[in-house]
Amino acid sequence: YAPWCPSCQQTDSEWETFAKNGEILQISVGKVDVIQEPGLSGRFFVTTLPAFFHAKDGIFRRYRGPGIYEDLQNYILEKKWQSVEPLTGWKSPASLTMSGMAGLFSISGKIWHLHNYFTVTLGIPAWCSYVFFIMATLIFGLLMGLVLVVISECFYVPLPKHLSECTEQTRRSEEADKAEHLQEAEEEKDDSNEEENKDSLVDDEEEKEDLGDEDEAEDDDEEDSVAARADEERKDARHLGPPREVREDGAPEPAEDAPAQPGPADAGVAEDSLRQRRSQHADKGP
Repeated sequence: YAPWCPSCQQTDSEWETFAKNGEILQISVGKVDVIQEPGLSGRFFVTTLPAFFHAKDGIFRRYRGPGIYEDLQNYILEKKWQSVEPLTGWKSPASLTMSGMAGLFSISGKIWHLHNYFTVTLGIPAWCSYVFFIMATLIFGLLMGLVLVVISECFYVPLPKHLSECTEQTRRSEEADKAEHLQEAEEEKDDSNEEENKDSLVDDEEEKEDLGDEDEAEDDDEEDSVAARADEERKDARHLGPPREVREDGAPEPAEDAPAQPGPADAGVAEDSLRQRRSQHADKGP
């Protein structure tokens, strides 16, 4: 309980009556001021006031009923406490966790009493008290850090010299292996890129050769066709249609339906076209 708590003040008379009949109920009844004993409030993790606890054979249970004498008496006589789950594990007041909470609450209570002493008894301003506690916290933290460093240096066992050298050598060998692996990977990438470039160049050359062969074949076909047509024209010029009729003066009369006989000029034109095609083919190249 706390003296300033209104609920605690309302149940105070009922609790006094319950304590007077404690001998009849064969129990011991007591009360604790959390202002005077902050450690106990931390050990039982008191978050609301008033807080009632039942203790038997070192086992604690939290009573959550009303703080009325009749209810408290029935809780003992009818043994209702047996149906309540006890505080076990980390919630137990005897656990390490609750012991730490008790220490923290005790320190906070002492700081509060010291602050009241500075401000009420000595009449120091409140901000001066706050500055004092801030500086004390910083100094205490530095001292605790120094203590931890000293303890770690005392319990630190350095490795033997040969073991440290071995670990350094293994580390260097691992770094060298990693560098070699990276270099090999880069070389493999370069080789693969070169092979791909060579393959692409070979493919381009083959494509060019194929295109050149096709052009040559086409030119040869054209030349053959031109030559064949020239030969046919020559044969037609040699073997011309029916015999001509002889006129009275003895000169042969030209036939009306006979085709015009090709002259040497036509043959020259054909040869010139053939030469032009060959020169174009030579300019194209493979």
